[in-house]
Amino acid sequence: MDTDNLRLFVMAAELLNISAAGRALGIAPAVASARLAKLEQELGVELLRRTTRKVSLSLDGSDFLPYAREILAQSDAARAILGGTKAGPKGILRFAAPSSFAQRHIMPLLPKFHETYPELTLDLRLSDTRFDAIEGSFDLALRSAPLTDSSLRGRKLADDTRVLCAAPSYVETHGMPKTPAELENHQFIAWSDLEPRPLIGPGGEAATLNPSDMICRAILDDGDAQREATVAGAGISINSLWSVSEELASGRLVRLLPGWRMNDHSVLWLVYPRSNVLTPKTRFFIDFLIANLGNRPDWRDHAGSAAPA
Repeated sequence: MDTDNLRLFVMAAELLNISAAGRALGIAPAVASARLAKLEQELGVELLRRTTRKVSLSLDGSDFLPYAREILAQSDAARAILGGTKAGPKGILRFAAPSSFAQRHIMPLLPKFHETYPELTLDLRLSDTRFDAIEGSFDLALRSAPLTDSSLRGRKLADDTRVLCAAPSYVETHGMPKTPAELENHQFIAWSDLEPRPLIGPGGEAATLNPSDMICRAILDDGDAQREATVAGAGISINSLWSVSEELASGRLVRLLPGWRMNDHSVLWLVYPRSNVLTPKTRFFIDFLIANLGNRPDWRDHAGSAAPA
């Protein structure tokens, strides 16, 4: 099976445009169509449905796409190991990340990334709600949670220390809590999961932050919105230091219970399906993110979690 034709199919499936896929690979539209027809004839199925108005994946094409990506990944990885290519990474890399993190920290890095890797296109899927890295067919994903999924591999990007914070105006009106017990009846801005959070005190004592004991006035699923609501004085919230470090440094937010820490073992992981070969383009992007965002002292409050298996 010709890997060049496979690469063309994957590109056409991602762009849903055969001519654009051909141009991206330096192939004339007529030649691209002929190559895809040859691949379909070889496989005995229709991979792409063509009309005069659009191109779409067939059911067989949708089923075959992850296998085509895997074949190309194996081929690229083998060439890289053997020194078979001296060119930089190229193609499309599908990356999923929390929207609030990406907007604050990845978007400013895009010009530098494009300058460093001019032939690599990032297909970014951004959402603060949970996603499935495998079903979504992502090359790489950023997760801010303990990595317990055995189907994934990962590298640590940075600590994800969570802190309680509020605006100075809120503290002036409602008072500064000194212990977890004093959080009761305070106004709280919560994530959609209202699960209790374990806390560890300065002397090792344990406590539980239970949102149900607080007055929950807003439930949000977006980190930027939660931070801005907190800055506006709407209540107390749990935020990652990567989200609020600038506001804490400037005084727009104040940290509550600074001697206590969240005992949720949360770390920013760059993850990819265990079954996938770590392709050169994925490895380059991981290294780029770690070089530019790893080991941030303003995101770290205590020792990080153990590495995934």
